[in-house]
Amino acid sequence: MSTPPTPESASSSPSTVALFDLLGRRWALRILWELREAPLSFQTLQTRCDSMSTSVLSQRLTELRGAGLVEKDDAGPYRLTHGGVALLERLSWVDEWTSQWGKLIGGALEGHRAPVRGPTAPGTPRAGNPRRRDE
Repeated sequence: MSTPPTPESASSSPSTVALFDLLGRRWALRILWELREAPLSFQTLQTRCDSMSTSVLSQRLTELRGAGLVEKDDAGPYRLTHGGVALLERLSWVDEWTSQWGKLIGGALEGHRAPVRGPTAPGTPRAGNPRRRDE
């Protein structure tokens, strides 16, 4: 019989917490995902990410560059670093899982590149507040 984990033994390492914090920020994982196949310009990346605001995209790219997951030449497009590629290789199961998930929920995702959005989903204005929620 194994001993139940204590709060100390069950805690995550600081680097795990830092990665979860970074990837949990709005659009961060989506930006990495869009860069997985080829380098992209800022404009193309913005378009692929449902036309998110330029300020949010710029902020996320700065954070991802600071974390060593994305890089950019002075005049070139954004691309994944070796660390970014390694991270996405570990997330390769997402395509398979989402394919199965899509079959389970039927046609709800048909024709959508972006996640299914409800009335309070990211990027939709809230009643009484004209600001976008992703800013």
